[in-house]
Amino acid sequence: MNECASNQETALMTSELLVPENVEWHRVRRIRYVIHQQLRYEYPGPIYDLEQRLMILPPKEHGNQQRIDYRFEVAATDYKMVRQSDDFGNEEMMLTIPTVEQAVDFEAWIVVERSTTDTHHLVPAGWLNDARLLEPSRLTQPDDALRQAATALQNSGKRGPALVDHINEWVYEALTYEHDKTDIHTTAAEALTLGRGVCQDYAQIMLVLCRLCGLPARYVSGHMLGEGGTHAWVEVLFPLMGRPEVAMVIAFDPTHSRRAGMSYLTVAVGRDYYDVAPTSGTYRAVHRGQLSTRKRVGLTSIEYIDT
Repeated sequence: MNECASNQETALMTSELLVPENVEWHRVRRIRYVIHQQLRYEYPGPIYDLEQRLMILPPKEHGNQQRIDYRFEVAATDYKMVRQSDDFGNEEMMLTIPTVEQAVDFEAWIVVERSTTDTHHLVPAGWLNDARLLEPSRLTQPDDALRQAATALQNSGKRGPALVDHINEWVYEALTYEHDKTDIHTTAAEALTLGRGVCQDYAQIMLVLCRLCGLPARYVSGHMLGEGGTHAWVEVLFPLMGRPEVAMVIAFDPTHSRRAGMSYLTVAVGRDYYDVAPTSGTYRAVHRGQLSTRKRVGLTSIEYIDT
């Protein structure tokens, strides 16, 4: 069984992509992206009872982002798949494959649109007091260094989004971007001690500091135009004056010391990386598998504001 896109959107997925450097970002009204993602697991021998979880499909709606269409294919003759939503509203694909002889491939084409006509990303106000966004998770346990940093940031006198901009810049300055110094199990405290890391580490350190400052914050897994791999950033929730029923969400990217703009595409949100890992699963066998991935994110159409 393959989940298929419409003919119109399939044409968009395979059309010639636009050049990002030519985009007049300050004039964009609406922009459409295509994500092409390939994942391949290879094994030295047969494996059995594979239970695979994929979190690669963006939500139907997320702020001013909409999933327009998608196609998903599995290179296996005998499998079952269930799509479901988790507690954060993320789209999970749960696959069961009885036997894999040597390799299994997953491939997705996804069309996503973002619009500047929606000025605020709003969510129910209950998220402001949700313990999952305010308390430490497995990868965001604070240590003394993080507690001291949070106290200093709070003492700056800044509040609300201005304080988060300050935290964002602090994290950017605290780390040097470097591969192969951390992995998916590295905690925020460990990454800060190392002073090295990748986007996951930047995001999780920022989560700790926001939560210590009483700011509800969540980890974001997604894509950024021009990046080769999956990117990570942070969303912070704020009360909205005069609208007690909703909270306002603002996205920050500590890896680049800026707010996340129109070139960012959200796939999933959670407490930390463990909640939103693109791939995870279990199987029966004595040997380990090897994952290889390929991804391309490109622009298919742009609508500008008239000037």
